Amino acid sequence: MKTFSLTRRLIAVVLLVQVATTVVLIAGAGVYDTISQFRAFDVMLRGRADSMLGAVQDAEDAQDNVMLDGTQTMVPGRDIYSVRDEFGKILGHSENWTDSEAAFADGREFRSIHVDDREFRLIRVSGLRMVDPGDKGGGIPRHVVILYGLRTHPVWERIGNAMLFYSVLGVALLAISGYLMLRLMRRGLRPLRELALQASKVSVDAWRFEPPEHVLEVEELSPLVVALRTALGGLERSFEQQRQFVGDAAHELKTSVAVIKSSLQVMTLRERSASEYLAGIERAEVDCERMEQLVASMLFLAGLEANTEHEVPSMEVDLRDVVLEVVELLRTAAELSEVGVIVSADSAAWVAGEREQLRILCSNLLQNAIQHSAPGEEVKVSLSLLDGRAHVRIEDEGEGIPPEALPHVFERFYRADRSRSRRTGGTGLGLAIAKAIVESGRGEITIESRVDEGTCVEFSLPRLVGSGA
Repeated sequence: MKTFSLTRRLIAVVLLVQVATTVVLIAGAGVYDTISQFRAFDVMLRGRADSMLGAVQDAEDAQDNVMLDGTQTMVPGRDIYSVRDEFGKILGHSENWTDSEAAFADGREFRSIHVDDREFRLIRVSGLRMVDPGDKGGGIPRHVVILYGLRTHPVWERIGNAMLFYSVLGVALLAISGYLMLRLMRRGLRPLRELALQASKVSVDAWRFEPPEHVLEVEELSPLVVALRTALGGLERSFEQQRQFVGDAAHELKTSVAVIKSSLQVMTLRERSASEYLAGIERAEVDCERMEQLVASMLFLAGLEANTEHEVPSMEVDLRDVVLEVVELLRTAAELSEVGVIVSADSAAWVAGEREQLRILCSNLLQNAIQHSAPGEEVKVSLSLLDGRAHVRIEDEGEGIPPEALPHVFERFYRADRSRSRRTGGTGLGLAIAKAIVESGRGEITIESRVDEGTCVEFSLPRLVGSGA
């Protein structure tokens, strides 16, 4: 997959925005400068046309005509003009005047014409001159039309120079801002690069993830760092649990296979009677059953942990019926161990779950309590409803659990007293399975114990209000 630089992409985007902004500003400045230049040009053009109107004087003839007084000879040689009276008579024009009657017939105040391939801007000015103003009646009015033109090339040249200046200035500013942006953005994105560098060092064998403190000070990166730490911590624990689970499972299965193998080898050392062969086969069968139970427990626990979505089962189960059923199933085992079981479950407790899982949960906990109780002791099982939850409490009077072992009792294959494993037939998965079942139902499980005083295990599950009717 092709990679790209976030820094370069951000700089490119910002520069594109700046280029577009600069182009708009230059275009706007050009339009404004063009309008300003031509306004000033038109003012100058009107002033020269008014000066030309001032040069129209009385011709001192019998017809009371008007004429140019000769001051028009001071007009710049590049300018063009033409003056006519009200009768269409030409009073004067510049040497380079080549326009025809169309220029006078056009009534527009401003227009553009070309003379010798040069563009001129023309203004039309209509004026009034009084002949013999001292006579009776104030004199004779004479109307005059003046066309005066100036070359527009100097104006466009100034506009072009201004646009060139704006463009060079814009390019220079873009280059400077691009360089500064690159430096500042690299510095600004430094925490992100350091975070990426630390994250790239994480692997299955190296879970160390410790970004610098200044990365945590970045408001946008702090939640990401916390999320990564949490996720990596969970993954590390999961990998360690998986390694431990595989190792413990392999050890347990190896032990069972070794026991079966040794039992069969012992039977083959010499000839034995049919009863001895039968006893050896029975011992091997017991070990096979224990190994089968271990594999079944491992598969059951793996199935619970595979439910990554932690979906709560939608089935409605009366927890009281499950508790009473389990007590009756294990009552015979309790009587053989001379352990009494006292049950207190008067109210129905409907919860969401699978009946078989809840039966395994209660059976594992009650069986543990019976196995760790001495003859003559009692196990108390109670069911209560509190704060919208169903609480099951199983309490025994057995030898208890040492304080240093208490935090590990829910770990897979953990046994506080490993010498009891073969006598009790346990696999070390009972409490781990119990915890997984409770957590899959959004419940909680706790354990309290004191050496030589007994152990109390309690779990709670959310109740289904209004169910079981």
